[in-house]
Amino acid sequence: MTAVETSLSELLNRPKATLATLRGAHRILLRRQGAEDLVLTTAARAKQDHEVMGVISRMLVEMTRTSAGRSLALDVLPAAFPWARYLPAHEVREFSVELDNTAAVAQVIAEWRHTAEVHADPELYAALTTDSGEDFGSVPLSDTS
Repeated sequence: MTAVETSLSELLNRPKATLATLRGAHRILLRRQGAEDLVLTTAARAKQDHEVMGVISRMLVEMTRTSAGRSLALDVLPAAFPWARYLPAHEVREFSVELDNTAAVAQVIAEWRHTAEVHADPELYAALTTDSGEDFGSVPLSDTS
């Protein structure tokens, strides 16, 4: 994917010249100081990307509906998600099952990446899985009214 990087101030000061770079690139990455960067693309390109991601998601979901497909998915997950190699085999299977929920895929991926980070760090894993014997009691309900 081709992207051109520029600053938001460059876009504001030279809008025609900056937007003209979209002809040769798929996206413009706008770097902003003190704020999250922005990405500009054409509506047609955004629609294409959305359609492609939808097709890929549906293909993955359908693949995992058969035992052969689930096996293949488990084989390719570590290539697509290198951090998955730190997960125990049963958790890789759980992760693949959760990918079936396409509405929350980004959240699922982030959560499993954090789980893999815990497994990759033996000290952290031990700290989080060791029962200290202390019970801090019930968590009080917060008043949201």
